[in-house]
Amino acid sequence: MARDFVLPDLGEGLTEAEIRQVLVREGEVVGEDAPLLEVETDKATVEIPSPFGGRVDKIHVHPGQTVKVGQVLVSFGEGAAAPSGKQAADTLDPTRTLAPEPKTVVAESGRARQAPATPAAPTSPVRREGPVPATPATRRLARELGVDLHAVNGSGPGGRVTDDDVRAAAAGPSTAGAAAPAKAGAAPRSAPSEPLVAKPLTRVATEPPLPKFEQYGPIERQALSHLRRTIAERMTLSATVIPHVTHFDRADITDLDALIRRNLEAGQARGVTLTLTSFLLKAAALALGEHPQFNASLDAAAGELIVKRYIHIGVAVATERGLIVPVIRDVDGKPLLEVQRELAALAQRTRDGRATLDDLRGGTFTITNIGALGGTGAIPIINYPEVAILGVARGREEAVVRAGAIVPRLLLPLSLTFDHRVADGADGARFASAIVRRLEHPDDLLLGL
Repeated sequence: MARDFVLPDLGEGLTEAEIRQVLVREGEVVGEDAPLLEVETDKATVEIPSPFGGRVDKIHVHPGQTVKVGQVLVSFGEGAAAPSGKQAADTLDPTRTLAPEPKTVVAESGRARQAPATPAAPTSPVRREGPVPATPATRRLARELGVDLHAVNGSGPGGRVTDDDVRAAAAGPSTAGAAAPAKAGAAPRSAPSEPLVAKPLTRVATEPPLPKFEQYGPIERQALSHLRRTIAERMTLSATVIPHVTHFDRADITDLDALIRRNLEAGQARGVTLTLTSFLLKAAALALGEHPQFNASLDAAAGELIVKRYIHIGVAVATERGLIVPVIRDVDGKPLLEVQRELAALAQRTRDGRATLDDLRGGTFTITNIGALGGTGAIPIINYPEVAILGVARGREEAVVRAGAIVPRLLLPLSLTFDHRVADGADGARFASAIVRRLEHPDDLLLGL
């Protein structure tokens, strides 16, 4: 009996995705978990594996095409064994959590914290038959570690196999499976791309019609990629809905720069290369704890300010496809070296197109550092539904009067853009000063003070 494979529910309010690559061909026989398609959502590029093995009868999509949830992507010929509905949802949904849901506890300070989930009690591995419920990221991890998912006991909801289950199987001889066999007829990872199909932007405000530019000379129309359309729509929404105001300041980072240079080799010996951005993250996180109105979202319909008792900071990363903002969680509670380690790994995954949806959601505040590209300052647009963003330009050595003498100091331009509905200019100045103060005392940041 022929089976249709449709784009699964992506969660997070996402209703469509763009096909980046088709990794199989019609007539090809693929195995369970073999990569079928690579799709790009508003948040990440996700590889979707086959939920069952069989012959590809028809491919209904092509690269550059935008598809809706529930739309048929690939049809399999007779003999393809489909998973149950619950298994299909767990296997195909790329937004499922990769571990059991953590419980929330309240620390003595009254701030909500996430307690680690209690691992499931170990059980004897039983080789299961049929498709294994697991997310694409977990399946990829299993392939990298050489773990056979059929031999792993899943501790997630409905028996879903999590990342922790795979790592435990790889570490323990009793649960480690043999290296996953090569999937039958796996297609090359590259596929010829087709021209992007132009799609209209979702307009927040009515725009006047454009003039006929061709009357002045030759023109070329280029379709926007799915990511670029999403960025354009989000920026238009933010600039239209939020009344932006920007406060400018400068931090004397002479001592910070010297500290980074002085500890460069020591950090590298521990597998960490200290950078200015990690100090910015830590300084902003601690300042947000003092000024929680900037770690919030405005519910205009309810007339309420939603203050978040967690501090997850996004860092704008420039990629070949556009600007993407991965998120580092609980920055305020982590040592600076750990923040730097996470930042380096997350930025690299983002540039390589391997960031997951969990890497890109949940941010409460954003930092965009354009210093490497030059410039004396910038006014960034707020990453809606956040209420503030910190822009950082290139530090420059300038002549400064200190104790009656003119001395060279390294000054870092900062611009804090915030939602004027939730904070006044004086609030923004105090918040920016809290960041500057910490950057000018880098030893405290390094020591976690």
